[in-house]
Amino acid sequence: PAIGDACKVDLPWLRHGCRYCALANPAGDSSCRKCQQQLQPFSLVVAPWTYNFPINVLIARFKYRSQWAYGKLLSQVLAEYLQFQLHELNIPRPDCLLAVPLAAKRQRQRGYNQAQMIAQWVGHELDVPVLQHAVKRVRYTNIQQGLSAQQRQHNVRNAFVVGLPEQVQGRHVVVVDDVLTTGATCAALARSLLAAGARRVDVYCLARTSFAVPVV
Repeated sequence: PAIGDACKVDLPWLRHGCRYCALANPAGDSSCRKCQQQLQPFSLVVAPWTYNFPINVLIARFKYRSQWAYGKLLSQVLAEYLQFQLHELNIPRPDCLLAVPLAAKRQRQRGYNQAQMIAQWVGHELDVPVLQHAVKRVRYTNIQQGLSAQQRQHNVRNAFVVGLPEQVQGRHVVVVDDVLTTGATCAALARSLLAAGARRVDVYCLARTSFAVPVV
């Protein structure tokens, strides 16, 4: 499959997102009120789309039905979007990408990690290396879908361990995921990376829901 230029125009592009959480924001404001009160542990979130039709359907088919062609297609458009951000808007170029790791049990159940696949596709297009084993998810967590923001934060607390800190120390690391909802998972991972010596942590994802990111 491919997305033609005419169809791209009709996609639910995220306009005027907060730079720290990507929540829709009034034009001219770089950050939302929550992130002005207290910054997130990541320095920048880049998400091209809101989690609405047809992006939500394509992501679901990729994530839950193994229809990888949709994931690759969306990842390639994400990479194009990032190329524009890097060259025209001068966002900082990362040293490496890191997919949000799945717990071993969920990895076995699903058979693949969709975030890892997105990271590989985007990393290839941007010529940025992808870390493979630097971080482990050491605690099996409940599925985040359906949980409140507070429940999500509690669910992922102490869920990640940086097993190879030498791979992230002093480096600008970008966490890659499919959808950002409350940001609790990415925030927990970012805190672990910063504690292990990462210089900066950003987030790249395909889509952003309208669910507000909690102050962390």
